[in-house]
Amino acid sequence: MESGFPQTRLRRLRYHAGVRRLIQATRLSPANLILPLFARPGKGVRRPIASMPGHAQLSVDLIAEQARTAAKLGLGGIILFGIPAEKDPLGSDSYSESGIVQQAVRAAKDAAPDLLVLTDVCFCEYTDHGHCGALDDHTGRVDVNNDRTLELLAQQAISHAQAGADIVAPSGMMDGMVRAIRQGLDGAGYEHLPIMSYAAKYASAFYGPFRDAAESTPQFGDRRTYQMDPAAAAEQALREVALDLAEGADFLMVKPALAYLDILRLIADRHPGVPLAAYNVSGEFAMVKAAAERGWLDERAVALESLVAIRRAGAEIILTYWAPEVARWLAE
Repeated sequence: MESGFPQTRLRRLRYHAGVRRLIQATRLSPANLILPLFARPGKGVRRPIASMPGHAQLSVDLIAEQARTAAKLGLGGIILFGIPAEKDPLGSDSYSESGIVQQAVRAAKDAAPDLLVLTDVCFCEYTDHGHCGALDDHTGRVDVNNDRTLELLAQQAISHAQAGADIVAPSGMMDGMVRAIRQGLDGAGYEHLPIMSYAAKYASAFYGPFRDAAESTPQFGDRRTYQMDPAAAAEQALREVALDLAEGADFLMVKPALAYLDILRLIADRHPGVPLAAYNVSGEFAMVKAAAERGWLDERAVALESLVAIRRAGAEIILTYWAPEVARWLAE
C-alpha cells in the first residue's frame, strides 16, 4: 500500500517531458486512422462541404489522388461514401457494377494498391427518400422494411467486393444485416473479406454535417426506428454487439465516438481481442473547427486530445476527418 504524501509525489512522473513521453500508455499512429471520403460523379470536381471545412465531395479521379496521399501519409485506410447522379426508392446505384462507390473503389485501388479501402454499406445516400433501405407501410405507417433491405444489403456488399473493396462496413442498423452480408459474400466467393459492423450506432444529433456531405437527409421522419436511442441502456449496445459477432462480424464499431466513450469501454472490456473501431463523426469535427475559427480553441490540441481519449476508451481504429492532419502533426 502506498504510504502517501510526501513520500509519494506523482508529479515526479510529470516534471520532465522525456519522462512523460516514456510512460505514455496511449499513443496515436496514422496506421490506426481511417479517412472518410465522399465520391460524386464527374471529373476534376471538388465541391466543398460548407459545414466541414477542408473537406469536399470529390469526383473519382480526385478520390484516386486522395488515396495516394493517404498511402504516403501511412494512414490505415480510407472509407468511401457515394453520392450518385440519380436516386431512386431502392437506391439501385449502391449495388450497380457502375455505381459511384464501385467506380471510386476501383480508382482508389489502382492508385494505391496496398491502401485498405473500406466501403460504407447502406442506402441513405442513394435513396430518393433518404432512409436506409426499402420502404413499405404494411404496419400502418411508412417505415424501412428490415428483411427486404437485407437482400439489397447483400447485393451491395457483393458489388463492393467485386470492385475490389478490402473491408465492407454495414451502417444501417438493420436486424440481421451482418448475417445476410456474410452469407452473400461467402456465397459469391468472398469468404476472406472482413465485415466491420456499425454495431452500436446511435440516432445522434452529431450527424448533421455528414448529411450535408452525403446528401442523405431523410425526406420525412427520422431514423429512430432503426438507429439506437441515445438514452437506451448501455446493455442494449452490448446485445447488438453480441448479435453481430454471432452473425459473423470481424470488427465492431461505435458511432459517434466522443459522446459514447462509456459504450466503447464496455465493449472493449466485454470482448477483448475483437478489433474495435470508433467513428469521430462530422459534428464532433465541425464544432471544433467552428470554435477554432473563432479563436476559442486550439484545433490541433483539441483534436489530438479527443483522439487520444477515444483510443484510451478502447478503440484500436478511429475513423476521423482529421486523419491527414494528424498524420502530419505526428510526423512533426
